[in-house]
Amino acid sequence: MPRTLLPGQRARLWVLTLATANRRLVAESSDLLFEAPNCTPDGIALLVNGDGCLFRVPADGGSPLQQVDLGPIPAINNDHVLSPDGSTIFVSCDDGTLRAVELQTARSRIVSNDHGTDFHHYLHGISPDGLTLAYIGLRSLNDGTASTNVFTVPSAGGPDTQLTDDRFADDGANFSADGATIYFNSERASPTPGHAQIFRRSLTDPTLTQLTFDERVNWFPQPSPDGRHLAYVSFPPGTRGHPADVEIEIRLIDVDGGKPRTLATVFGGQGTMNVPSWSPDGSELAFVDYLGPELLIDLRQEPA
Repeated sequence: MPRTLLPGQRARLWVLTLATANRRLVAESSDLLFEAPNCTPDGIALLVNGDGCLFRVPADGGSPLQQVDLGPIPAINNDHVLSPDGSTIFVSCDDGTLRAVELQTARSRIVSNDHGTDFHHYLHGISPDGLTLAYIGLRSLNDGTASTNVFTVPSAGGPDTQLTDDRFADDGANFSADGATIYFNSERASPTPGHAQIFRRSLTDPTLTQLTFDERVNWFPQPSPDGRHLAYVSFPPGTRGHPADVEIEIRLIDVDGGKPRTLATVFGGQGTMNVPSWSPDGSELAFVDYLGPELLIDLRQEPA
């Protein structure tokens, strides 16, 4: 079921200018819980999901969200990416499949392969040439747990390539600006459950490099268009998974690691920045926060 707003809550879509740390409000709603902004390749508009649908809004604001016709496909979730030319949206559907939808015609096709009903695809990245998708494959196991691993698949359809194969919790797989590297978050470096950090690996070399080393829980790496930086969502220490409705930081770090800096502290988490949300020139980042009931929630309490 799609997420909904809590009583009195509002979803707000922001664009943050990195050079000044100023932000502008693009859209807000007290009715629709929208999530996960993508920026169109021309920088003119932003796309978000909500209530199983996709919506478009001008990036400079001043207009309401307009629903995008996706044709007769299952409800989508907050894992979606645009093709580099902006003609196609690739979406993760609630039936577990990945689909490509032509935005002009609403014609769609299934991109993912059939791995059985216990396997779901969660899309997070597309290569700069548009030929390959990066996704997380979640398989439900007989013991009631699940495994999550990093995969790629051709955007035109074809065989999957599995890049990780273990029981560590992985998520947020995304391509570098040159398409040669995959970034993702993983719990593999810590014995503490839930303690995700950011990693990378080459598409041709399985060696993993860890990029963040701190007490916070770091998710959804988003490489900048110039290939120099990663933006990511940083949860409080002790967080399990990527919950909604917590105080989180949007952070920036060099692709070679180093000390991160905080760009913004917002009330959000799940839905704030799950997918690529840089402007084409790398000067801005789009994100969503959720204003309202945080006044009723003790932000110091660690999420369950």
